[in-house]
Amino acid sequence: MTALLEIQNVDTYYGPIHILQGLTLRIEPGELVCLLGGNASGKSTTLKTVLGIVTPRTGSVVFDGEDVTRRSTSYRIGKGMAIVPENRRLFAPMTVLENLEMGAYLHGGGKKEDFDRVYELFPLLYERRSQLAGTLSGGEQQMVAMGRALMSKPKLLLMDEPSMGLAPILVERSFEIIKQVHESGVAMLIVEQNANVSLSIADRGYVLSTGRLVLEGAAASLREDEDLRKAYLGR
Repeated sequence: MTALLEIQNVDTYYGPIHILQGLTLRIEPGELVCLLGGNASGKSTTLKTVLGIVTPRTGSVVFDGEDVTRRSTSYRIGKGMAIVPENRRLFAPMTVLENLEMGAYLHGGGKKEDFDRVYELFPLLYERRSQLAGTLSGGEQQMVAMGRALMSKPKLLLMDEPSMGLAPILVERSFEIIKQVHESGVAMLIVEQNANVSLSIADRGYVLSTGRLVLEGAAASLREDEDLRKAYLGR
């Protein structure tokens, strides 16, 4: 099977500082992969490299069969990437509906079936469609951010720290929704510090430490890995 996303031997720098060191990972069509690691491990830089915000000094990024290493972020989004950013970053003074329309700008503001699909996944958003996004709870804002990303009909959905800022009960609910979105056929890369909940829904996982991959494998196997449990699962 041809990978949907393949990062090969990527080295990324911020000035003289070597951040990602020989990073290699892949995501198959329809697969949910989590990228784990602590602060300053290189997780956010990996996302920026996938999106084209940061260009690697060496190595390649191939998406949907095309080398996009030197392509712009807007090109990659047009080709089928979408992101749910850290802290959601909604347009707070705009309504839920207007936020969803912003997600579909590449498709002329979205078709009825696009909205129907999002409302089917998130019925609450239909009820809240005229409400200002900034007045929603954290969990509701997460739904809007995911719905906005899905309006672009992505082949690959990137999620940056989806549990950040959410109460534990909302974290559980958020990951139930992520699992539901994945089961609808969308490939996903989730960047997270919460290893336990991420691995509970993922197909596979990678673990970064100071810019290097230190572990990778099936999610179920990683959950049982002694070193990972000690470092990230608190066991």
